[in-house]
Amino acid sequence: MGSPKKQRKKFSKPSHPWQKERILAEKEILQGYGLRRKYEIWKMGTILKNFTRQAKNLITLNNPQVEKERNQLLTKLSSLGLLGKDAKIEDVLSLTLKDVLERRLQTLVYRKNMAGSLKQARQFIVHDHISLGERTITAPSYLVPLDEEGHIQFSQGSVVADPSHPIRVVAKVEKKDKKEKKEVKEEEKKTKVEGKKAEKGNKTASEKKSEVRKEIKGKKAEVKED
Repeated sequence: MGSPKKQRKKFSKPSHPWQKERILAEKEILQGYGLRRKYEIWKMGTILKNFTRQAKNLITLNNPQVEKERNQLLTKLSSLGLLGKDAKIEDVLSLTLKDVLERRLQTLVYRKNMAGSLKQARQFIVHDHISLGERTITAPSYLVPLDEEGHIQFSQGSVVADPSHPIRVVAKVEKKDKKEKKEVKEEEKKTKVEGKKAEKGNKTASEKKSEVRKEIKGKKAEVKED
């Protein structure tokens, strides 16, 4: 037997392991997108860096080959849903990590209400329950092209494909509860902000009254002295 193929590393680690701001930002992304390991963030970050590096190199040059490569890059990003069809090469530099994360299969399965949570969406994908047309995809990090996004569905023969399956019923209820809780929290936050503004407004009004009283007392004192 020959030696197994050596897998190439598909991401680059941060230059420094202990950076508080980066660690907190990565923690927020892990929770927000249902990721299991930080290397998934680094992998998406490396993909974004490759796009921006290509764009920077193509902006500075101008010849027929460069024009061809620009069109190829813009076409690729447009097909992935990261840029519009009329985008320019400079628009590539404005892409963010969250733009790339939003195109992952795991995120889109959740956004399409096919799972009750991002973690459940990941579970469905890994366990062969999600397909793009006739292709079953088992990689949660798969970047879904725009023309394939409409074909995201439950795999044929999967037990979860039945809408009355208990796990899907529970997922719908859980997602509805999460949405209601989120709305309640936003309403409470809004009420608190309005309350603070009202308190601030009352304080300023009372301060103005005290200033007016001081002015009146000062004028009275001047009149008495005269």
